[in-house]
Amino acid sequence: MNETLIKELEKTTGKRAKDIGNVLGLLQEGNTVPFIARYRKEMTGGMDEQEIKAISDRFSYLENLEKRKQEVLRRIDEQGFLTAELAQDIKKQTVLNRVEDLYRPFKQKKKTRATEAKRKGLQNLAEFIKSQTSENVETEASRYLTEEVGSEEEAIKGALDIIAEDISDNPKYRAYILKVFKESADLMTKRKKNAEDEQNTFEMYYTYSEPIGKIVPHRILAINRGEELGVLTVKFDYDIERFKRYIGKQTIKEGSATGRYIQTAIEDALKRLIIPSIEREVRQELTEKSERHAVHIFEENLKRLLLQPPLKGHVILGVDPAFRTGCKLAVIDAAGQFLDKDVIYPHPPQSKQDAAKNKLLKMIDEYKVTLLAIGNGTASRETELFISELVQSEDLDVKFIIVNEAGASVYSASEVAREEFPHFNVEERSAVSIARRVQDPLSELVKIDPKAIGVGQYQHDVNQKFLNESLNFVVETSVNQVGVDVNTASHVLLQHVAGLSPAISMNIVKYREENEGFKSRNEIKKVPRLGAKTFEQCVGFLRVAEGKEPLDQTPIHPERYKETYKLISLIGMTESDIGTKELAEALHQVNLEEVAGDLGIGLPTLLDIVDSLKAPTRDIRDEYEVPLLKSDVLKMGDLKKGMKLSGTVRNVTDFGAFVDIGVKQDGLVHISKLTKKFIKHPMEAVSVGDIVDVTVIDIDEGKGRISLSMK
Repeated sequence: MNETLIKELEKTTGKRAKDIGNVLGLLQEGNTVPFIARYRKEMTGGMDEQEIKAISDRFSYLENLEKRKQEVLRRIDEQGFLTAELAQDIKKQTVLNRVEDLYRPFKQKKKTRATEAKRKGLQNLAEFIKSQTSENVETEASRYLTEEVGSEEEAIKGALDIIAEDISDNPKYRAYILKVFKESADLMTKRKKNAEDEQNTFEMYYTYSEPIGKIVPHRILAINRGEELGVLTVKFDYDIERFKRYIGKQTIKEGSATGRYIQTAIEDALKRLIIPSIEREVRQELTEKSERHAVHIFEENLKRLLLQPPLKGHVILGVDPAFRTGCKLAVIDAAGQFLDKDVIYPHPPQSKQDAAKNKLLKMIDEYKVTLLAIGNGTASRETELFISELVQSEDLDVKFIIVNEAGASVYSASEVAREEFPHFNVEERSAVSIARRVQDPLSELVKIDPKAIGVGQYQHDVNQKFLNESLNFVVETSVNQVGVDVNTASHVLLQHVAGLSPAISMNIVKYREENEGFKSRNEIKKVPRLGAKTFEQCVGFLRVAEGKEPLDQTPIHPERYKETYKLISLIGMTESDIGTKELAEALHQVNLEEVAGDLGIGLPTLLDIVDSLKAPTRDIRDEYEVPLLKSDVLKMGDLKKGMKLSGTVRNVTDFGAFVDIGVKQDGLVHISKLTKKFIKHPMEAVSVGDIVDVTVIDIDEGKGRISLSMK
């Protein structure tokens, strides 16, 4: 283990070196992040999944940085130019770009104007000019005329190219210019002449300027998109004279005989070599920072969406609305199993409302439906109105809910959907998915590419590899925090459990089907290709409800069953008392620090065991608000300024939150209208899935915009 890198991580993360070393050691041993976070708290100081991943990612960066430093040191040394001071300067760098700046003067360059000038023998002329002792530059230049260098002017130009590259390669100049550039430059955008922007999407950037240190991330991504689409030109405004003066003071001697030549080289170095490089680095840094921010917003929204509480105990009728092709219906039971499907045509062009009502009433009655889930796509509000009127006119004891169906079509056309429902058409699969994502959002949404779920911002404008890795980590973390019933989970859900691959997940499902389910966690060891390490990593996150072993339905790892039963015995209880009020009260009287010592386990592990014994089937999703169920409906035309409504937060962006208030278009609560106190980001006030009270402050039916306030 590299102790130097661990010390560096200690400084940047604020975590203890010992804990960081343990995290890295556990990862190298093949332990998964969820397993380490849950079952090795004593070794990590209680780090959560995000902190463990951050240490892993940063260590990888520093490790690669260290390898590059060693390579650079070796190459400079081979050329005979490595000094103790330069070596020390390289070793202390923490950013790869600064290492490359220090290496730049020694790097073997491809063909440049300077390398060509050197090839033509003009290096000594460049040194003559840099010596600044004689004004006879043209006379000196005449000594370098050859077949390739035809005039004194051409010789001088080549020599200045060499000087310009030397100036450009100086890491001190680059560091100064980069610092001043970041502190004082403005980013400017203009609309390209004759550029097409039909909806004026980039209107605010047609003539725009802002200091680069103040631009918020979503503007950077919008500007990048506008530039890529050919709508905008992007430039920087900076004080180049300041840079000329700075380099001039370092390079031009007082009373210099060749100062004007060196000044020409300085200007060329800045305009042709240094500034373009600095601009690229700044643009890249701004973009990467903005991408990280956008992905973080996406992660937080996705996490809240995945952890929405399941609506347990409902028989649900899912509706995928449409006009011409009809509304597809699918009924699932309280366990999510498909029961029946049909199609109705209540809307134009067919408008078979009576037949549609009869079919709906028959299905509701036959399967004792208690909840209707309506997708929010085409014909959603018309379908909601139709169902609302039916519920009221027939006095039905059912509720309905509008479901964000983003990604349902992606799922419906996927291999997973074809495998589940091979004889269904795409819309019928979608109706089942709509119903299931209300009943158990996590189990259903893991089947869909997270990018298709519709809770991000500028998701197509960020690095897709980084986005995919980040979102998959959120899915994995969420699945393992909730836990999975090994006897009901799909193979898609199982493969997000710590340590399980797609192949082993399929083997679990196959074994389950062949053996009528798992009777205990220990039986999971019998699954083909599931080795001891995999079992260790996954078993704590797999639940066996109503099995032989009562602890199998809890998050307690089997490696701690022995200590758990000692604890139960210590407080005078038995396994039949697990989850009872009496056991909880008995545990409350225990001195946990003493007991942890007696049992030979860490206090964090004991606290988790105690929580699990008190609530063996606790679901962390119960901490969040249950989705808003409805029995009425609104149209946009029904809205009036000042109207107070309840709604569900569907998406959170940098500039505000979009809230579903029961009409076709989600309303926007701008960041300035979220709360009376100042906040830097909407996430300080709301999250996806929150139920909020709002007031309508403006309606624009023409543009389909609704402005809301939560103040």
